[in-house]
This record gives sequence, structure tokens and C-alpha cells, in this order.
Amino acid sequence: MLSTHVYEVRPRKDKRGFDLISDTLPFGRLWYVEPNAVANAVGYAKFFSRSHDAVIRVYDEAGNVIETHEHAGEFKEW
Repeated sequence: MLSTHVYEVRPRKDKRGFDLISDTLPFGRLWYVEPNAVANAVGYAKFFSRSHDAVIRVYDEAGNVIETHEHAGEFKEW
């Protein structure tokens, strides 16, 4: 049975974009600063978890969850 990947998209304390945070990422976090930073972070998390189920939570500056995305992995056994 495959585990569920859990991701957090949080605004940076320096107000320069967003961090995508997860134990499943090779370096623990990625930094997004472009205008579509949140959408790009969510898209990357879905892509990185394409063979796993994933839960992606987007937080506001106060630490409240403002969006939750669930992604069903498409694991195919050959």
C-alpha cells in the first residue's frame, strides 16, 4: 500500500513568495515567487506525487488553511 504525500504551501515570513514544504521533497522545501506561485506549487506537488495519493494544504499568513487539494495517484503496475 502506498502512503499519502502531505504538502503545505505557506507564505514566506519575508513576504517574498511561498514555500512548498513536504517530507517527500528531496530538499524539504521549494520557493515560489512568480505571480502564479500558489497554483504552480500545487501543480508541482500533484506532479511529484503522480504515483501516490496526496493532500496539499494552502495556508494564509495567519496559519489558517484556506484551500485543500486532494490528488489521487495513478499508480500502474506493469
